[in-house]
Amino acid sequence: MSCIFHLLVSRGDLCHGRILLVLSRQSPLLRTLSSGPQISRSLQESYRLLQLPDEGHSSPVQVKEAYLRLAKLYHPDSGAPTADAVLFARVEEAYRAVLAHQSKTQKPDREKEVEDEESRGTALPHRHYLSYEGVGSGTPSQRERQYRQIRVNRASEQVLNYRQREHERAAAAEGALVERDMRQRSRKIKITQAVERLVEDLIQESMARGDFRNLSGAGKPLNKFEHNPYADPMTHNLNRILIDNGYQPPWVVTQRDIRETTAHIRKRLLEGRARLGDPMTPKEHSQWEQLCASVEEDLLKLNKIVDNYNLIVPMLNMQMVHFSLSREIDRAVKGARQHRLDQQREKEKERERRKEEKKRANAVTKPKNTKQGLMSWMKNLLRLKLH
Repeated sequence: MSCIFHLLVSRGDLCHGRILLVLSRQSPLLRTLSSGPQISRSLQESYRLLQLPDEGHSSPVQVKEAYLRLAKLYHPDSGAPTADAVLFARVEEAYRAVLAHQSKTQKPDREKEVEDEESRGTALPHRHYLSYEGVGSGTPSQRERQYRQIRVNRASEQVLNYRQREHERAAAAEGALVERDMRQRSRKIKITQAVERLVEDLIQESMARGDFRNLSGAGKPLNKFEHNPYADPMTHNLNRILIDNGYQPPWVVTQRDIRETTAHIRKRLLEGRARLGDPMTPKEHSQWEQLCASVEEDLLKLNKIVDNYNLIVPMLNMQMVHFSLSREIDRAVKGARQHRLDQQREKEKERERRKEEKKRANAVTKPKNTKQGLMSWMKNLLRLKLH
């Protein structure tokens, strides 16, 4: 390293040992010493990552532009093909290190300008990027999305509050019109009631005169679906044509089939169990098992129909559950037992009725016999007297 030294020694100062060392301004060493403290290697690496000169003469605006340019390239959420989370973390760390270095080496007037900018609401980019009013957690992109959602919620609340205030204001403005509306409404009600009373009196007078006795169609059923003001005329006519031709929705037809099949199966079980004894013999027990096996196959087919019905039925509370063989067998056994009890009661009633008829017959024939015996005795007595 080339360096020029100038020694200035005065005669008067020589005896006192004063020596003035003057360095030439053309020396690189002089420029290095005059530029302040040395920059560490890590800080030089930070400047190199941000693609800035490592002399430390970059302005905060240049540092910000360099950071934003690299963030667009390497940020994980940027969608760029050069996105790299590790490299972006290194860039962000370098950006913080450079800002910290500049905050230490900047002049007091520059510090004042930064404070003025912060007071005007223009915070440093990295602080604004990481703070978000202290809301959220996770990566910066996640915190940004959370902060945006919170801002949307705040805006929605403000809109709702504004609408509520407007409604209250409108209600207060309409409060003066409520009394007038009530007066007009009561007047209309009075007029309507008067008209209805008049019409009712006319109807009663006509009925008293007998004007409604010889009406056409009297005693005949009303014509259904003559007019429906709430339906489209085309839809109304189509429905009337379908009904007149016996059309039924598929779920109604399926419901009818299920009802008929269920009644047939229950009738088979009840009649089969009623024919068998109680208790059953081994032969009757085998017949009952065969009947139950046949009914079980019919129930499987019926349950498939029930599944199809549940898919097409329009209302949820109209759906059906599957039919169980055990429940149907219990139902048939109870029905057969009740049928036997009813038969026994009928037999007892028939027996009592016959007894009563026999008693009545005996009571009628007995006076006749006594009367005939008295007549024959009197005849015999007269015959004896004549002889």
